[in-house]
Amino acid sequence: MNFQQLRSVREAQRRGFNLTEVAQALHTSQPGVSRQIRELEEELGIELFVRVGKRLTGLTEPGEQVLPVVERLLQEAENLKRAADDFAQAGSGRLRIAATHSQARYALPPAVRDFRAHHPDVSLHLQQGSPQQIARLLLDGEADVGIATEALAQYPELVALPCYRWTHSVVVPPEHPLLDGPLTLARLAQFPIITYEPGYTGRSHIDEAFANAQLQPHIVLSAMDADVIKTYVELGLGVGIVAAIAFDEERDRHLRAIDARHLFADNMTRLAVRRSAYLRDYVYEFIQTFASPLKREVVDAARHEPAAAQDAAREPVLAWSKAA
Repeated sequence: MNFQQLRSVREAQRRGFNLTEVAQALHTSQPGVSRQIRELEEELGIELFVRVGKRLTGLTEPGEQVLPVVERLLQEAENLKRAADDFAQAGSGRLRIAATHSQARYALPPAVRDFRAHHPDVSLHLQQGSPQQIARLLLDGEADVGIATEALAQYPELVALPCYRWTHSVVVPPEHPLLDGPLTLARLAQFPIITYEPGYTGRSHIDEAFANAQLQPHIVLSAMDADVIKTYVELGLGVGIVAAIAFDEERDRHLRAIDARHLFADNMTRLAVRRSAYLRDYVYEFIQTFASPLKREVVDAARHEPAAAQDAAREPVLAWSKAA
């Protein structure tokens, strides 16, 4: 049994049983992948994959049971390498951060700046995506830290630590009618609305507020980040609903912001790591740089909590601040 065999099995499941893609991912040949899988099956004495001719079409029942063990073995091998790197390459390495567009644009820059000042030998790799994509990157071991508002707490294999509470604002052109008088959901629903895609940046709380008020908003455009939303508000397509931190009076001088915290529930930014991953020293330091109360002992304690208890037992630690 060897690691290449284990990697071939894992990638076959991840790549939808397409051996051509598996071979490309592992930088080998398709016959080589097939041989590695077959040799492992022969050694174990079971078939891991359902086959139609030479094609793999799914996992057998034994394969379903074996795959999590394969995942753990490969993860522990990676953990071993990272532990050795902590000693052999102290203070240097790579930090892989996965974040949504809003987090990457507005929340991360101060933390990245401060972290880089203290860790110049650590290279940063920033990936952007949906909350579900971020979770997948963490679960697949392709990111060390994930930051998002939605979804991360839904995965028991991840520890999703509450970091910041934040609210929404409504953005409008100057002299817009919404600037006169109190902002209500009923008044807001009278105008075309531009806001986030479902599953991004607190969109669920926006939808819930209108549904609870039995109002049907006219959402004419949805996007993944606030800069796009504000651009189309400036073009006159509608009024925008964005994260409050995404509005800057100096940069967005052609728009006006109206506080909407009384209309929509607060949102929570979470930082997630894989429960079983080995975290190098500088990963802990980045986490604390991003959210100062998340010291190493806090993170480690959370990683040993039962998954069902982790979110209920912990409150958000900070409120959004422009100076953070």
